[in-house]
Amino acid sequence: MAEQVSAERAAVVTGLAVTSALGRGPEAQLAAALAGTAAFAPVHRFDVAGRRVRDAATLPDAGPLAAELADAVDAACADAGLDAAARADTTLMLAVHSDPGARLAAALATGAGLAGARRVYTTACVSASTAVADAATLIRLGRADRVVVAAGYLVEPDQYALFDSGKALATDGAVRPFSHGRTGLLLGDAVAAVVVEAKQVAQGNHAEIAGWGRTGDAYHPVQPHPEGRGLAAAIAAALRRGGIGPDEIGYVNANATGTDYSDGSEAAALRAALGTAAATVPVSSTKSVHGHALEASGLLELVVTVLALRHGKLPVNAGFTGPDEHCPLDVITAAPRPAGSSYALSLNAAFGGACTALLVRAS
Repeated sequence: MAEQVSAERAAVVTGLAVTSALGRGPEAQLAAALAGTAAFAPVHRFDVAGRRVRDAATLPDAGPLAAELADAVDAACADAGLDAAARADTTLMLAVHSDPGARLAAALATGAGLAGARRVYTTACVSASTAVADAATLIRLGRADRVVVAAGYLVEPDQYALFDSGKALATDGAVRPFSHGRTGLLLGDAVAAVVVEAKQVAQGNHAEIAGWGRTGDAYHPVQPHPEGRGLAAAIAAALRRGGIGPDEIGYVNANATGTDYSDGSEAAALRAALGTAAATVPVSSTKSVHGHALEASGLLELVVTVLALRHGKLPVNAGFTGPDEHCPLDVITAAPRPAGSSYALSLNAAFGGACTALLVRAS
């Protein structure tokens, strides 16, 4: 049964800021996602001479992560039109790889004039999407009028070495989600922040967080269930909370990383959760252009999904070379498509079987 929430307590995205290897600002992300222009190139930020793979999506002029996050938080608050009084009544949720003692989160909150750091998320690739779901929950329940969610990851040697030694990185310099012949993922920079507010206090908004689902399939330390059970359950929960059916979904920004096993599992999850609609709903993974930003992936991909709905155009699944029989989906390949619905899903999954689904509705 759908959660009953008045329109006034709906959670809406009122401010956003984003930087990735695609460029700085929302326009750069959307332009590259629609054109299918990938940002992968040889890594120069640190030594990769001894690595199996030497490519990632890195922004050449990226500053320290703390500084990039501070700029993003401030820009998102400005985009939402928050004055000093509104900021002083707003808390921060931060998704990063590590923040002992929440010192970074506290410093970011103080620097932006916020009330403080509410929570830090270090739950791998569902960190940011989990934070967004928590922010929306607080707003729907009347426990907050607004929350700033920020997330950041800049490609660095430790995680790069981990994924390279695990043979998870693409050997051909391209990420090809759902495609025949895909060889793996590539890492990418991302720093983003959004302001999530109750509709009744918002001055305007980019989109509504209409529903969300969070599950864990507990199947394997690093592999999802082959039938996509965890992600399917997260999608079903998001649709129930949003009070809509599968046939109302007009786009899925998939988690698909370009790895053989996880892409097949996600395709199975979509078929299980959406039924016959899975064969016709347009699907793409924007990781194909900006790479996998780990803890920040969920926020970057949410922002791209919001921008796509607002502009009425759906991003291309770049790098696609041909269909895979294990991924029988309507993948957007040749060119952007017009949005046929105001609803979209943004999906994420992490090691340990954690899965999230965010249901977005265009304003």
